Amino acid sequence: MRVGLIGAGNMARAMARGWGDPVLACDAGSGRARALAEELGGEALDSNAAVAERADLVVLCHKPAQLAAVAKEIAAKAKMIVSVLGGTSVAALEEAYPARPVFRAMPNTPVEVKRGVISYATGSLVTEELEREVHALFERLGTALRVADGLIDATSAVSGVGPAYHALLVEAQVDAAIRYGLSGALASRLVAETMAGTAALLAERDYDTLAVRREVASPGGSTARGLAALERGGIRTAFQDAFDAVAGWSRR
Repeated sequence: MRVGLIGAGNMARAMARGWGDPVLACDAGSGRARALAEELGGEALDSNAAVAERADLVVLCHKPAQLAAVAKEIAAKAKMIVSVLGGTSVAALEEAYPARPVFRAMPNTPVEVKRGVISYATGSLVTEELEREVHALFERLGTALRVADGLIDATSAVSGVGPAYHALLVEAQVDAAIRYGLSGALASRLVAETMAGTAALLAERDYDTLAVRREVASPGGSTARGLAALERGGIRTAFQDAFDAVAGWSRR
């Protein structure tokens, strides 16, 4: 399946690097499409229509406000559409691309290293066979999960923005560790590797967060004191506020 990218920004680049295949790409003149083609092979084409004509699957990575304008260029030529446009429903995609199978997807940036999470919803013209093919394509980038279209915004508030949240958590712990004498390089490695190991352990424990916490936190011990400090600092409220800011904004 040959993929064509309309837009070559951060998410397009992350997905293309994760797949590692030659790409067809077009941008609005930023030069990113050409840089991506030089890095991975493939071609930077002069128009969106040229990408649609030659690709088996077109991935919309442009700005959401450009949906109608881009569709006017490529709707008659595209064979199948995957959209990673924020706040753009399956219904909106089907209106812009009538008579075409459409997928609405929400990947996150770790797709670049094949450890991403991709939530997706399907349009009414997507057959089981097409979904299997696209699901397999997504699975090359990490974990692919089909969800209802109405839940995509919620998954975005968890995994879509999650890498930024986790990076901030690492940064906060590193800053705290530096105050106690650790170098930034050592603290960063300690925190990041601990986070990666904990993620693997959670998967092994069937994502039972309480079990993982109890294995570390002895009653009255140092971990219990640290957890209590985080609770006093309002960590749960902060994450709920962040979730509301992301998922709630999309519903306005």
